[in-house]
Amino acid sequence: QVQVVESGGGLVQPGGSLRLSCAASGSIFSVHSMGWYRQAPGKQRELVAVISSGGSTNYEDSVKDRFTISRDNAKNTVYLQMDSLKSEDTAVYYCNVVLRDRRFNYWGQGTQVTVSS
Repeated sequence: QVQVVESGGGLVQPGGSLRLSCAASGSIFSVHSMGWYRQAPGKQRELVAVISSGGSTNYEDSVKDRFTISRDNAKNTVYLQMDSLKSEDTAVYYCNVVLRDRRFNYWGQGTQVTVSS
C-alpha cells in the first residue's frame, strides 16, 4: 500500500498565503515525480505544479509567479507555497505521486483551499 495525504488547506483572504504539504508513505521505492493538481466545481482537474526527484519543476502559467513547489525526498514529502492568492485559486488541491515505474500512480484525497473575503 502507498498512502498519500495532503494537509494545509483552509480559508484565506485574497492576497494571503498558504502552504500545502503532501506526505507519501508505504511502498515507496523510487519516485519519478510528485505534483499538485486542482479541481474547482464544474471544472476539469488541472496541473498546478510538478517536481521531479532531481528537482526540476514545471508550473501552470497562471501560478508560475506566485506558487513555489519544493520537496524533501528523504521524507517523501512535497510542498506547495502559495502566495498572492486569488479567488480563482479556490479549488480542491490533490497531491499526485508517480513512481519510477510509471505504471504506479497515486493520488491523495484532496484538501480544500478557499480564497474569499
